[in-house]
Order: sequence, then structure tokens, then C-alpha cells
Amino acid sequence: MGILEGKNILVTGVLTEGSIAFEVARLSQEQGATVVLTGVGRSLKITQAMGRRLPVEAKVVELDVTNPEHLAALPDAVREHVPHLDGVVHSIGFAPQSVMGGNFMTGEWDDVATAMHISAYSLKALAQATAPLMTNGGSIVGLTFDGRFAWPVYDWMGVAKAAFEAVNRYVARDLGPQGIRCNVVSAGPIKTTAAKHIPGFDQMEGNWSDRAPLGWDSSDTEPTARAVTALLSDWFPATTGEMIHVDGGVHAMGQ
Repeated sequence: MGILEGKNILVTGVLTEGSIAFEVARLSQEQGATVVLTGVGRSLKITQAMGRRLPVEAKVVELDVTNPEHLAALPDAVREHVPHLDGVVHSIGFAPQSVMGGNFMTGEWDDVATAMHISAYSLKALAQATAPLMTNGGSIVGLTFDGRFAWPVYDWMGVAKAAFEAVNRYVARDLGPQGIRCNVVSAGPIKTTAAKHIPGFDQMEGNWSDRAPLGWDSSDTEPTARAVTALLSDWFPATTGEMIHVDGGVHAMGQ
């Protein structure tokens, strides 16, 4: 019996086998869950291919978190594969390069608004769309990169992550009466596809492993995925609105 035995989990953001989301989907299946993925636009076929690479092929529903029609149709699309949801993983983020890589002061509002919509507001949108499916309560888990600090080159994406973490707390407040928990996991720098699109990512990664009391492997997604999987389970029944760090301990160290 795995910790997710009999549960149905919706996982967003699976685009490569090297992503945190893919590892969460794999571990969730390993722990007994039925997994449904979401994909969007031109990358939908990529997500479908990734679904076939999981231990058990995962079905894929189309979802653009900025499209109200997609969000409204999501419950019925999910019900084609599972009757309800017990957990949702938010692994969605995007900011135009024009507002990262040292471009904080020159970033224009239209590009900043895109980052905020996709990377922060989308948590509320996804929670609102999936809450009707969590009839027995459930767990929403998002992925962040500690928004309390001004990181090199992260710029407006860092602001979006700070907003994302605030959204997490408000979702936890508003959905708690329905038995729905909402938490985020703050991972250390990991060389995912998203990271490759951050100009100057190596400045963020830097000497992270030297600063981490437990060390840090930026190519290993499993520690982060394990934390997400645990939060999806019933082993954190009274934890919500929280940010769990999986960064080797860097967040606790002085500069």
C-alpha cells in the first residue's frame, strides 16, 4: 500500500522526463495514485508522449490556465478519466526574457502582467477550477523558488513567485473549510527546461551546493518530487498555507 493508494492526482507542467512534474507523476503512480496530466497548445503532444513514458500511461487533458473556457471545461474533461480528484500539482510558470536576466528596471507592464498571470494568478484559477472535483477534500501543491529574496537575474519572475506564495496562503484560507489544503514547495535551483530559459541561471545556481548543509544536486528532481508527493498524501492532514523548503538547507543559512 502506497501513501497515495486509491487517490486521483492531476499534474500540470509535464514536458520532459527531467522535470519535477514528471518525477511527481512517476512517484505518485508508484505510491498507488491514478495520474491525469494537463497539456496546452503546441506542447500538448509532448505531454501526451511523456504520459506514455510513465510506468502507467497517463491520460492528458488540455488546459491553458489563462483561458477561462479551458478552466470552465476542466472538471468535465477530468471526469472523462477519473470521477473525482484528491490532489492537484501546480507546476506552471513563465516570464518573458525581457523581464529577467537583469532587466528588472526596464521591464514593461505587458510582459510583467504575463508573468504574473501565468506564474501567480494561475494558482487561484487552477484551484477554483478543480475544487468542485475534490468532493472529499484534497491537497493542492505548487512549486516555487523562495520569493522572500531578490535573487540574481530572476527579477520579475521573483516578484511573481512572491505573489504565488501569497496566493497559496489565500487559497488555503478560502478552501480550507472544504477540507482542501494548499501548500508550496520551494526547491533549490534545478536544471529543468524552465531554468534553461532564465538568462544567467548559473548565477543563481552558483555555489549552492557549497552553502547547503546537506549538499545539493541541481540535476536531481527526486528530493523535491518526494516532498510534493508527501504533501499530496494524508500524512500532512493539518498543514496548509505553508512553504516547505527542499534546498539542502540553504534557506536557513546566513549569506
